[in-house]
Amino acid sequence: IINNMIGIHPRALLEVDQQPHQVQKAIRRQIAAYPDAREFFIQKIMEGVSTIAAAFQPHPVILRMSDFKSNEYKALKGGEEYEEDEENPMIGYRGASRYYSDGYRDGFVLECRALRRVREEIGLDNLIVMVPFCRTLGEADRVLEVMAAHGLARGPGLQVYMMVEIPANVILAKAFAERFDGFSIGSNDLTQLMLGVDRDSAICAELFDEADDAVLWAI
Repeated sequence: IINNMIGIHPRALLEVDQQPHQVQKAIRRQIAAYPDAREFFIQKIMEGVSTIAAAFQPHPVILRMSDFKSNEYKALKGGEEYEEDEENPMIGYRGASRYYSDGYRDGFVLECRALRRVREEIGLDNLIVMVPFCRTLGEADRVLEVMAAHGLARGPGLQVYMMVEIPANVILAKAFAERFDGFSIGSNDLTQLMLGVDRDSAICAELFDEADDAVLWAI
């Protein structure tokens, strides 16, 4: 949804006036039909998510929240201003670590507001949200705190799942289960981190094996 329906870095939307002239012009042209840039982002998220959630209601629909890497965010309109070059974005500034950080929290808050509206205003309470790439228990607590502060409090009305993509998630599964309602196994990331193999490396491709004994043990 962010990549195909929005195509603009969330922080660039929040700071339109601070963008270079050409970027600012392109953003204003794209959001012209909306009250403001924030509303553009929120309504686009609502449109994409509610289309799927409505189609499957009353059955649960699980939405993985944003998990772009820094190089992917950088490719969005305005992204050059906010993203640094990382040697290995795959294990860098991504997933849950962005949600509470000073450099991205305001963008995540827009996601939370959009999903709150999908559930409360449109009435699609079959929506379950899922947190990706959550490295530590402390990080889980901080993300849940931000979500709760912006209308997505885990509880009887809302289930919150997490992706299991990191060996730490497997080792501390019982402790993570006290914080989340369900798990989804992200086998690509789990495989690369169990075996120490970059999943994008053609040179090491033959070592990337989701059926490896270590990966199967973790699953």
